[in-house]
Amino acid sequence: MLYGTSGWAQHKNEITATLDGRTKEIHIKQRFTYVNNSETGLSNLYFNDWNHAYANKNTKLAKRFSEEFNRSLHLAKEKERGWTEIKTIVGKDYSGLDWERLGNRDIISINLDKALPPGESIELFFTYTIKLPDAKFTTYGHYPTGEYYLRDWYLTPAVFDKEWRLYDNVNLNDLYTDTMQTSINLTYPSRLFLSTNFNQQGATRFPGGQYIQLKGSDRKSCDIILSTIKRFTKHVTSSLTITTDLESNKYDDISQGISINKIAQFLTENLGAYPHDNLLVSEYDYNTQPLYGINQLPPFIRPYEEQFQFELKFLKTAIRNFLKETLFLDPRKERWINDAIGYYLMIKFVEEYYPEQKLAGKLSKIWGFRSFHLAKMDFNEQYAFFSMLSARKNIDQALTTPNDSLIKFNQKIANGYKAGLGMSYLSEYLGEKKVDSSIVAFYKRYSLKPRVDASDFRKIIKAFSNKNVDWFFDEYVATDKKIDYKIKKIEKTEDSIQVVLKNKRGTNVPISLFGLQKDSVVSHYWFSDIDTSKTVTIPRMGEDRLVLNYDQKIPEFNQRDNWKTLNGFFSSNKKLKFQFFKDTEDPYYNQIFYVPVVNFNVYDGVTPGLRIYNKTFLERPFQYDIAPTYSFLEKTVVGKASLRYRKYHQKTGLYASTYSFSGSTSHFQTNSRFTTLTPAVSLSWRPNDLISNRRQTLLLRYRSVFRNIDDSLVDEIDTEPDYGVLNLRYWDVDNDILNYTSWFLDAQHSSDFTKLAFEMEYRKLFQSNRQLNLRFYAGKFIRNQTNSNFFSFALDRPTDYLFDLAYLGRSEDSGIYSQQIIIAEGGFKSQLENPFANDWIATTNASTNIWRWIEAYGDIGFIKNKGEDARFVYDSGIRLNLVTDYFELYFPVYSKRGWEIAQNDYGERIRFVVTISPRTLIGLFTRKWF
Repeated sequence: MLYGTSGWAQHKNEITATLDGRTKEIHIKQRFTYVNNSETGLSNLYFNDWNHAYANKNTKLAKRFSEEFNRSLHLAKEKERGWTEIKTIVGKDYSGLDWERLGNRDIISINLDKALPPGESIELFFTYTIKLPDAKFTTYGHYPTGEYYLRDWYLTPAVFDKEWRLYDNVNLNDLYTDTMQTSINLTYPSRLFLSTNFNQQGATRFPGGQYIQLKGSDRKSCDIILSTIKRFTKHVTSSLTITTDLESNKYDDISQGISINKIAQFLTENLGAYPHDNLLVSEYDYNTQPLYGINQLPPFIRPYEEQFQFELKFLKTAIRNFLKETLFLDPRKERWINDAIGYYLMIKFVEEYYPEQKLAGKLSKIWGFRSFHLAKMDFNEQYAFFSMLSARKNIDQALTTPNDSLIKFNQKIANGYKAGLGMSYLSEYLGEKKVDSSIVAFYKRYSLKPRVDASDFRKIIKAFSNKNVDWFFDEYVATDKKIDYKIKKIEKTEDSIQVVLKNKRGTNVPISLFGLQKDSVVSHYWFSDIDTSKTVTIPRMGEDRLVLNYDQKIPEFNQRDNWKTLNGFFSSNKKLKFQFFKDTEDPYYNQIFYVPVVNFNVYDGVTPGLRIYNKTFLERPFQYDIAPTYSFLEKTVVGKASLRYRKYHQKTGLYASTYSFSGSTSHFQTNSRFTTLTPAVSLSWRPNDLISNRRQTLLLRYRSVFRNIDDSLVDEIDTEPDYGVLNLRYWDVDNDILNYTSWFLDAQHSSDFTKLAFEMEYRKLFQSNRQLNLRFYAGKFIRNQTNSNFFSFALDRPTDYLFDLAYLGRSEDSGIYSQQIIIAEGGFKSQLENPFANDWIATTNASTNIWRWIEAYGDIGFIKNKGEDARFVYDSGIRLNLVTDYFELYFPVYSKRGWEIAQNDYGERIRFVVTISPRTLIGLFTRKWF
């Protein structure tokens, strides 16, 4: 093995690659000169092989997808996958080197014949083939149109920083590798146009193909876009050269060029000179991290002017790539620094060029909508709003949380917004010039440096500060503590105001206090070092109101108690504001929302009504929800109401307790009403891994049921009309799309019975793409003094005496509504004779897919009534599993009744599952974010 001596130096990477357009493979020969810049001898070298993340169903990427309810990679066909086939790895003397892939990871380990001393280098020669994945998984790979987007496609060295930083590809765009001097000789199909972040040289064409040489120094990775049309344009500005395909159909090319020049100048002034010859800003990059919120509405209802829309879209993508190509932090462990700088610059850009821009854009001027608080919010207020959306749900995470440990909503939105907002907060506290100067100094000092970390950023910020800023790094950045202050009381004199400020959460960070005269700011102060409470005295400047955090630069948990009036007690009372539909939180009003609702069941028919509630887009501890509706069939008022108080304790373990009182009233037969009243308390747990979909809940409730029964039906009701049931239930659910497991233990006690029930459900998606669904249910009466089956266990359609299930026609025993099935208790699909058990029941339900969403199902079980022998029951059939738990059809084939499919009334035996609750359906689409 031959070694060369060198000081601190870049690795040298020379690649010869040929893209085969037919097979979607790239054949690569790579000569890599690895320089040991550490102080430790290295016996092993590690290389990132992120293209291999698509190889099978057991990679970290596949697991990440399943956690986000995405089965695409698990169900992918072999031709859609990507992989790397390494043929040889040899040293300079052409002797083969031992290497291995670390398990099923995207990392390969190379064993050196002898340790590579500090300061010396070694040449490695790789020969391998990569199969590009279908771009439908992560946007990287090959497209059906014949286009390609190549990122992280060749082998790159992992970083050794006292220890090896070995990170897998989990679709976070955070490859961590050393800087290199890279040269790529690429051969590719003739019909394609190439765009890249590297410098291009020696482009030539030949029969059947093209050749180009790409070069980059102080670069980490080469991005290549191969398109079927020439859609990228080069903009040469006085600051830097930008290659882009971002465009707007309604914003002309000349105006786009002016906007790009403005953004280039803005970046240069607020960061510094871009050290490379070309900045690539692509639509592909934008789509991996778009502008979230109103910006994602369909183009025909976009509320923003085309110039603003284009500039913000371009700015976000340009900043991201600008920083990625120049500041070489650990993107998995310290991405918050790039977020802080990037989003701060976005906030600054809007303040500078669009100070009057509203978050809702042109919608804020529309009659009806303009009265909403959302319509009055400035564009930059979204950063506090979205970061607080996470905090109010108690899923916010510290900015120092590793990128791969963030909940998707935090990873995509909330943490970046909080980081940028934090810099804006710091700017207000220290002064804008100090923060702006520190960012420029940090960029100038550490741009293209191979090693930079958060401590370097902290040193620069502190160097430009004339105040203590440890709170920013130790409290704001490093923890998930909430910021929450209030004005406890005020005392006035002729020339001064004494204010008592209370720190409600103990998070010791500065707080701003504004004095307002009508709506004009007449005084502004900052106060710090408030552990619990602090009394401050300020001069009177004509204020009629004092407000904490008036400009909302601080992401404060609760702003509803941030103000006090100086005009007496009665003027301190917030006014009521009745408003149509849900809105953002307005701290200066007690908001009451109303919205029309429509429900349906067979006995009440269509029941329109009005829902009155106080829930804003941000969750709040106390919520009420009242929804009276009118039954046209019964000509009376029905509906429901609830009061709820939720207290969050911590992120993991016992994280929440909820106290509630609810009531509902409706009809269960003609002229027969039921009413329920339910006080309840629940405790909720979640695991240490916040990304995990596992949840555990303990519920204790007492349900009182009151029934008014029509005189003609009295003889048909064989139980007392009124009853109460004490119910204790414990759930454990792991809602994984590949391995779903759930179980509960339920205990019920009333004056007439005591019973226990247990249910376990398991769904498994196998490597063969076959899914198996298993469910087991068992129930036993400890005592049963009833004389009817109303409280008995049921095989196929429980009586639902607790009125928990959303039956459209709960008392129907014939017709279409009797065919609705809700999988509960026995879970049978066939309607068998004598389906009730007043002693015990044990059943098993199973199904497996035949083709796509067509499944075969079977149910078996035993039921036993008092004084009788246990009966064995079974059924089977075909299940159309269109959307699991939301829309399903069951076609019975054979059961204990015989061949059901041959019966004359077969149409009446078909069962269906349907969900019409909008809230439940919305949860199907939002679950992957939280």
